[in-house]
Amino acid sequence: MEERKIKVGITHGDINGVGYEVILKTFSDPLMLELCTPIVYGSPKVAAYHRKAMDISTNFSIVNSASEAQEGRLSIVNCTEDELKVELSKPTAEGGRAALDALEKALGEYREDLFDVLVTAPLNRNVIQSEVKSFPGHAEYIEKQVGRNRKALTMFVKGDFRVALLTGNIPVKDVSGSLSKELIIEKLEIFNRSLKQDFGIDSPRIAVFALNPHAGDNGLTGDEEKEIIIPAMEAMGQRGVFCYGPYPADELMGSGNYRHFDGILAMYHDQGVLPFSTLAMDEGVNFTAGLPIVHTSPAHGTAYDIAGKGIASEESFRQAVYMAIDVFRRRRLEEEISARPLRKQYYEKRDDSDKLKLDTVEED
Repeated sequence: MEERKIKVGITHGDINGVGYEVILKTFSDPLMLELCTPIVYGSPKVAAYHRKAMDISTNFSIVNSASEAQEGRLSIVNCTEDELKVELSKPTAEGGRAALDALEKALGEYREDLFDVLVTAPLNRNVIQSEVKSFPGHAEYIEKQVGRNRKALTMFVKGDFRVALLTGNIPVKDVSGSLSKELIIEKLEIFNRSLKQDFGIDSPRIAVFALNPHAGDNGLTGDEEKEIIIPAMEAMGQRGVFCYGPYPADELMGSGNYRHFDGILAMYHDQGVLPFSTLAMDEGVNFTAGLPIVHTSPAHGTAYDIAGKGIASEESFRQAVYMAIDVFRRRRLEEEISARPLRKQYYEKRDDSDKLKLDTVEED
């Protein structure tokens, strides 16, 4: 494997939130610069404003693109207007435009192979919406831009605790109507493949949450379990995927039995995010599975309530960087192994010795 520092593209997120604070705090540690080469897509002036406001000593270089980034330095690519106004703790249309401009610039440079993985600081979807651009969320937007016709799956991860979401940012009243056997099969396939490829688990065990109280209670509280969820799980079982349930979310989490599984598939946003946030928010990571690009982000949001106060923890953002690097390395190793498979072994019975022989292969 090529020994070089992985280039980490980073978008600055909402300029009025804690994005720059957690970025600058993370890379104030020189050990992080030994691990990777970080490139922030954002605004040098805004970065300097946040650095001064919170007395953070992190230095950075201004570059025109990731191709100019040097190892051992935090670099910033300017993606915004020079007179960008920062209004800490306030959601503004200007802040939304700056977040989207940075993301679009980063994805453009990713298409040119100028960096390896993408870590996004939190943004506010509400201030990005307009009549021209629809922004459902990072995962959906990145899927559309660089997904290469592959589907994304949002996961929340801390160590061995992994929760994936079947449906995304939709109203609760629309969840039931969005469920289908095909959708569950699609998401379970992505989840299972990611647990193997990205997390190195040979035979993942996946727990599936029920939609209704008491898992439908034999139709008393709903029939989605028996009509949609269970048939989908049975189909996946026939394909060799180890999925179990559907379990009532409160029972699986309350009993602690979730620890027996490598991942949990939740039916909707709050059903999965609420237990994850309760148990793992401070160090949790949002990971977009299923796409060619490795994308992570901290599990928290813009945190307007503490923006500019210098008290935001950078731990979730740091873990997002770690995970992006780990997943990239694991995928790259798998590619190299696949490109150079072990020679086939067989027993050649041309004599009485039955000794183990090796096929001969041509050297490159």
